[in-house]
Amino acid sequence: MASRTASKDIITLRGSAAIVSEFFGYAANSILYNRGVYPEESFAKVKKYGLPMLLSQDEGVKSFISSLTSQLSEWLEAGKLQRIVLVIMSKASGEVLERWNFNIETDSEVVVKGVAREKSDKEIMREIQAIMRQVASSITYLPCLDEPCVFDVLAYTDKDVAVPFTWIESDAKLIKNPQMVKLHSFDTKIHKVDTLVSYKNDEWDEE
Repeated sequence: MASRTASKDIITLRGSAAIVSEFFGYAANSILYNRGVYPEESFAKVKKYGLPMLLSQDEGVKSFISSLTSQLSEWLEAGKLQRIVLVIMSKASGEVLERWNFNIETDSEVVVKGVAREKSDKEIMREIQAIMRQVASSITYLPCLDEPCVFDVLAYTDKDVAVPFTWIESDAKLIKNPQMVKLHSFDTKIHKVDTLVSYKNDEWDEE
């Protein structure tokens, strides 16, 4: 008679880096869709994390996110990535309207000693689901972006990291006196990702 046992999955540094970089690719697509940065019709529906997700079919966006996640995976595996920020800006003025912050804590023992950790894949997926649901409902807690926007991605790395030629040094693209909303986090037991979105105050609210 078959018995059913609860099991933990072995998480390696490379496996964790792949989970986090893939998560960011899907999260970026979801943010671009839900915040209306690109037209609704330029996205196609797929299933991921047990949820309907939307992926941009714009060739420029697909190429950008593909090369981005590949580089992030490399930095994550080296334990050198501290934070990723997706910035949404006004296309006309360049003013920063939203900053989607993904802060990353890395288990240094795993990087140095090459040990593995244990955590159920299903548990990780449930934690990621919670974040994706919050991104999908962002229209309920963020101001409407009623002008054409563009986006950029900032990566905060350790200072000893060589910057690839496709990346350039940038200012932090901060928002003055922002409002902030803390979202859920997820943890592979090697990389912990905390999510926070900051956005520009509506000027009318300050009067």
